[in-house]
Amino acid sequence: MELTLESILLPGIDSQKPMIIAGPCSAETEEQVMETATSLASKGVKIFRAGIWKPRTKPGGFEGIGIEGLEWMRRVKKETGMYVSTEVATPKHVEAALEANIDILWVGARTSANPFAVQELADSLKGVDIPVLVKNPVNPDLELWIGAMERLNQAGVKRLGAIHRGFSSYDKKIYRNLPQWHIPIELRRRIPALPIICDPSHIGGKRELIAPLCQQAMDLGFNGLIIESHCNPDCAWSDASQQVTPDVLDYILNLLVIRKEKQTTENLHELRRQIDECDNSIIDVLAKRMRVAREIGTYKKEHNMPILQTDRYNEILDKRGAQGALCGMDAEFIKKVFEAIHEESVRQQMEIINK
Repeated sequence: MELTLESILLPGIDSQKPMIIAGPCSAETEEQVMETATSLASKGVKIFRAGIWKPRTKPGGFEGIGIEGLEWMRRVKKETGMYVSTEVATPKHVEAALEANIDILWVGARTSANPFAVQELADSLKGVDIPVLVKNPVNPDLELWIGAMERLNQAGVKRLGAIHRGFSSYDKKIYRNLPQWHIPIELRRRIPALPIICDPSHIGGKRELIAPLCQQAMDLGFNGLIIESHCNPDCAWSDASQQVTPDVLDYILNLLVIRKEKQTTENLHELRRQIDECDNSIIDVLAKRMRVAREIGTYKKEHNMPILQTDRYNEILDKRGAQGALCGMDAEFIKKVFEAIHEESVRQQMEIINK
């Protein structure tokens, strides 16, 4: 289905600038909420975020202050003039948040991965005109992400946005959650009018990664950022390592380079023509390679040989990865390219064998 979308912008939010949502991972105490919000407001942040209910991976951790914290959010609105936002995971959360006049809701990664839970949220939001942001599911499943937004849209929620918070991986490397930028890029291609906001706090998991991730998101044309900011991050009750002070956040935002989208592309014409020529050459070479693969398939059929030759496959991946690295490309990228090429070669040989 095609999503029916309306603007998620609220009055007073500059549409010419990235939307910035900032505040602590969790609302902990009234003092902590007010101190953080007051400081952020003084830096020009218009939308305050704080987790009221916190789904945790394991029991025993701080799971949010609960409904008491909504009164603190009311106070933030009244005393700072900021809009306020929080995560909801159940219809009861939605009911309580709406009663407290929360301005923006978001659906967390664990919830968006569960179609039954999303449908319950969608049902509870029927007839409600409020921006709802949907975080990507924990695992890299674009269809599940889009499906969550479709469920909300079918219930009448038109002010929708997506939050890219990275994807969980067993193999933890530099990031807490792998960015896998190609997934939100594909989301943008599929639904061009959908606002996409980046969550560098959850992607990085470390405060020192927030600045470069923010810049990457801006370079890719994201519409905004949702960043965890705490008045005393080291003492935070949840996700302390990925939160920054309002002062540091202000420094990060002031250093951001925002690319101009609506510039003439005339000067790029010649370079794009060269890209087109390269792409055409790549396709011609791939077609030639597949013809050779089919000939190999015929030979294997005539000599009763198995299609998959594991030693040869590993040799190709290792050699091509090394060649790519010598040419200034990432070896893992080249390996992925040749994995896809090999998969198509095997498919074509299977057609030959099964004739």
